[in-house]
Amino acid sequence: MASEEASLRALESLMTEFFHDCTTNERKREIEELLNNFAQQVGAWRFCLYFLSSTRNDYVMMYSLTVFENLINKMWLGVPSQDKMEIRGCLPKLLLAHHKTLPYFIRNKLCKVIVDIGRQDWPMFYHDFFTNILQLIQTPVTTPLGLIMLKTTSEELACPREDLSVARKEELRKLLLDQVQTVLGLLTGILETVWDKHSVTAATPPPSPTSGESGDLLSNLLQSPSSAKLLNQPIPILDAESEYICSLALECLAHLFSWIPLSASITPSLLTTIFHFARFGCDIRARKMASVNGSSQNCVLGQERGRLGVLAMSCINELMSKNCVPMEFEEYLLRMFQQTFYLLQKITRDNNAHTVKSRLEELDESYIEKFTDFLRLFVSVHLRRIESYSQFPVLEFLTLLFKYTFHQPTHEGYFSCLDIWTLFLDYLTSKIKSRLGDKEAVLNRYEDALILLLTEVLNRIQFRYNQAQLEELDDETLDDDQTEWQRYLRQSLEVVAKVMELLPTHAFSTLFPVLQDNLEVYLGLQQFVVTSGSGHRLNITAENDCRRLHCSLRDLSSLLQAVGRLAEYFIGDVFAARFNDALTVVERLVKVTLYGSQIKLYNIETAVPSVLKPDLIDVHAQSLAALQAYSHWLAQYCSEAHRQNTQQFVTLISTTMDAITPLINNKVQDKLLLSACHLLVSLATTVRPVFLISIPAVQKVFNKITDASAQRLADKAQVLVCRALSNILLLPWPNLPESEQQWPVRSISHTSLISALSRDYRNLKPNAVAPQRKMPLDDTKVIIHQTLSVLEDIVENISGESTKSRQICYQSLQESVQVSLALFPAFIHQSDVTDEMLSFFLTLFRGLRVQMGVPFTEQIIQTFLNMFTREQLAESILHEGSTGCRVVEKFLKILQVVVQEPGQVFKPFLPSIISLCMEQVYPIIAERPSPDVKAELFELLFRTLHHNWRYFFKSTVLASVQRGVAEEQMENEPQFSAIMQAFGQSFLQPDIHLFKQNLFYLETLNTKQKLYHKKIFRTTMLFQFVNVLLQVLVHKSHDLLQEEIAIAIYNMASVDFDGFFAAFLPEFLTSCDGVDANQKNVLGRNFKMDRDLPSFTQNVHRLVNDLRYYRLCNDSLPPGTVKL
Repeated sequence: MASEEASLRALESLMTEFFHDCTTNERKREIEELLNNFAQQVGAWRFCLYFLSSTRNDYVMMYSLTVFENLINKMWLGVPSQDKMEIRGCLPKLLLAHHKTLPYFIRNKLCKVIVDIGRQDWPMFYHDFFTNILQLIQTPVTTPLGLIMLKTTSEELACPREDLSVARKEELRKLLLDQVQTVLGLLTGILETVWDKHSVTAATPPPSPTSGESGDLLSNLLQSPSSAKLLNQPIPILDAESEYICSLALECLAHLFSWIPLSASITPSLLTTIFHFARFGCDIRARKMASVNGSSQNCVLGQERGRLGVLAMSCINELMSKNCVPMEFEEYLLRMFQQTFYLLQKITRDNNAHTVKSRLEELDESYIEKFTDFLRLFVSVHLRRIESYSQFPVLEFLTLLFKYTFHQPTHEGYFSCLDIWTLFLDYLTSKIKSRLGDKEAVLNRYEDALILLLTEVLNRIQFRYNQAQLEELDDETLDDDQTEWQRYLRQSLEVVAKVMELLPTHAFSTLFPVLQDNLEVYLGLQQFVVTSGSGHRLNITAENDCRRLHCSLRDLSSLLQAVGRLAEYFIGDVFAARFNDALTVVERLVKVTLYGSQIKLYNIETAVPSVLKPDLIDVHAQSLAALQAYSHWLAQYCSEAHRQNTQQFVTLISTTMDAITPLINNKVQDKLLLSACHLLVSLATTVRPVFLISIPAVQKVFNKITDASAQRLADKAQVLVCRALSNILLLPWPNLPESEQQWPVRSISHTSLISALSRDYRNLKPNAVAPQRKMPLDDTKVIIHQTLSVLEDIVENISGESTKSRQICYQSLQESVQVSLALFPAFIHQSDVTDEMLSFFLTLFRGLRVQMGVPFTEQIIQTFLNMFTREQLAESILHEGSTGCRVVEKFLKILQVVVQEPGQVFKPFLPSIISLCMEQVYPIIAERPSPDVKAELFELLFRTLHHNWRYFFKSTVLASVQRGVAEEQMENEPQFSAIMQAFGQSFLQPDIHLFKQNLFYLETLNTKQKLYHKKIFRTTMLFQFVNVLLQVLVHKSHDLLQEEIAIAIYNMASVDFDGFFAAFLPEFLTSCDGVDANQKNVLGRNFKMDRDLPSFTQNVHRLVNDLRYYRLCNDSLPPGTVKL
């Protein structure tokens, strides 16, 4: 090696060249290789030590520290002990000499390198590692440095990465826990000293935790805590140095609290001190002072002080998030709540100079976030613990939370607070369910608070009260399938619904009058409609009037959604008790929908069409959707009305149909058309009144849909209307005996409906695809798509219904199904058509296979098996992209239905299905990295095994009696082995979803069929599987599934523990490369012979961790190193 001086100059110029803009990537690679080679040389660290002490070049320092980091973390085992001593001596000296002048990122890196040495060598070879840190903290001039070292130690030693053995990890944690009390004492001292030094008045000592009974402490809660005197002191002005030290100390505490258990080491005085610093976040005065004093430095100071508040709240939240609270710590928790609520009072205190909102706006956003986190943790983790104290003033707390929620300066902040209220309402609901006797008492206690909450949330969603904020919400961009406005409305309505569940009558009487007001405006629009040359026009033109109308319509739309959301609270046991309220709502909704359809507000001309037209359409659509939400209530009313035969119910339904029919038209906007179709489907499916079919409006829809000359509706609407019409004819009427269901008449009507819908389709001939076809291929495809989408939907909706309904359905469809089968071979090369046809057949198999009958079903399966040859499968999977793969997946799904069928009917197909899977599909997809088709194939194999176990394992009662143990006969062994091998191969592939699914399948087969206990599995496959799963853990390729894999290994090993411990484990270790014989012995010794699940899986994780650790150590040893 050249001289140190020359090397340093060369390194500096290389580094400068590397980071220069003009250096090419090629040259950068060369330099990188050079630097790596240099770092690998024995003794390179000596040069790096010289570089560190002699250069001012940041890049060179960073490089030198990286060399040390690599040496310590990867090669330390092979470093001679003399060199280690030298490094342990030099680096801390270097840090002490230069820590004031080094750039902060270099200083922090150097700290980490020293801590890395401690991680390896403390306390055996580096006994003063921790005492040095404590000394640094206690020496005023090096306090900041000591705190940085302490925080780095907490990060690197308490939760170390995996490059340590499990035994060493446990040892480090124990060593650190022994130091916790000392460290917390030091940190408390630092924070208290800074506070006292800068405080205006001398602090009186905080009360000891034993003074006063706990009841006494509670009764003071929120009024003036015992430490109120302290908390009311003016906040001291800190100099920059003290500010910095405190922020480091609080960062240390936050990290320590993340892993140390709650215990007496966390003293009351420490908690009080942290709360002192939490006040920095909510002290506007201090920030004002900083900005008044003018200089930019003071402004920065103001921000820094806010940061102290954020750090202190982080510490508090770390403690709050621990669910397991020892008895002796509850006292401290109470003290914490007391002090935090004092801060909450301070933040939300209303005095004229400042409204609460502007005060919250002035606070640091991160502080508000932390404070909201605190409140959420309080409600979700601790409320049940604290509320049981009778003196705890929950209502005062809710009052503060209320103020805090409704003065949030940002939408996100408001959402987070609504989440807290949701948690609180869930807590109340479950409390009432578990103590029904106290229901009234609990509700009386909270009634006023809940009604206040409800009223305010309702006000917040109305433009009338909250226009400025609501106009900021984005209603265009979709995020997670909803816009910002939809999310705002949905979250608000969830709170409304939860209050409704607790206080139905109050909630209804709060909401309904508000809805009424807006309805009056909407229903009053009729008087402003004038007839103009081109149609109807809304004669409201003044800008102010249009704006008010826009707001009122937006509010009406939101309130209609609210009323719809509450529908579930009028049905079931409370139907009779709340009947009148629900009837009032439904009558209003029916009136509104009819009004909208009659005066055709959706087609009206307005002064501001871009705003008012969408508003009018939205209100109309929302009124239909709200009415649809009451379909379960209407169904319950229908069964009551059936007994009394009331005219009132008949009128409701027929008026609703009058509102729907005009909208089932292609000229109507999509949003409105689909709302009307969905309501029609609900009437036909959920309500099912007997007289629906005889209503003139329904007849009108029938005629329109079956009329060949009428224009077809848009796809989605056509499917919905056909579903509704089919359901009117197929679904049994509630509360009527079989003899009064009029099946013969309904069957004839259904056949003619389906016949009309499939007219063009049934005229297609298999040769329609041939060259001499009369119709262009695209037109044929359109007919197939339109017909099959309707028929498939009809079948899917009937699949769970009574046998009679399914029989009629299949009778009507029979001809179309036969046409489909005849057409299938002609379209086998058109994957888009094949895809639709297979979807249709899959739905038929799932819903109507009994009705189709065995011979025809066999014919279908045989046709498919003949069509999907090896070549056809390869073409679909390899050359037709995602559509081709979808076709094969649908085919496999149909076979899944077939193999699950009980009885002997389809058993003859098993051999050909298994051979299709293993000899034709599997070879094509096995080596492809893409997950397409694999999931479906393995599900089919799993279902084949699960539902046809006796195809492989014949167990006879006689045999089991004779032998005493049922050792079943094995049949079709080659197929079983091939399937198992395919499962094993799938565990070697990177796709984590497939891995998880297949592991689940094996475990299920073991639970249900004792797979791992079968002789063939036990003797030829068991330990191969265990080996593969262990290798997967060692390679960390599927780390998210660690737990599932370890449990599967246990379940497999438990079949033959003796074999596992005596034969498999030694063999596995022998075959492990990268570890020496001694290390293998240690790994074997550390794997205890535990046979219970928790201990066994712990041993597995220990083995995997230590094996990786030894390999890491051995890889990094210089060649030829002698290992002792």
